[in-house]
Amino acid sequence: MNFKEDFKKVIEENNIVLFMKGTKDMPVCGFSKTVVSVLNHYGVDFHDVNVLGHEDMRPALAELSGWPTFPQLFVNGKLLGGCDITVEMHENGQLLDALDVNS
Repeated sequence: MNFKEDFKKVIEENNIVLFMKGTKDMPVCGFSKTVVSVLNHYGVDFHDVNVLGHEDMRPALAELSGWPTFPQLFVNGKLLGGCDITVEMHENGQLLDALDVNS
């Protein structure tokens, strides 16, 4: 499997994608759970990808994004960052603008 190409396609086909440990219904790490909570706060629909599904997924995504840790939040094809950046953007109002939703 070519996860890098698969990830590119997922990012292109979905406005908001969260590459995370676990799923949005069952996150398996606190950082992923935090980002899911923030996104749920805005009521946005987002696609989740469990990077624990195969051992080659995390290295492929890290190479594609240039970001070594997870979760990774992509909006409109662009990497916003991980948990810390998502929370910071949420707290200062930038995430609302990036998600382009009315809250």
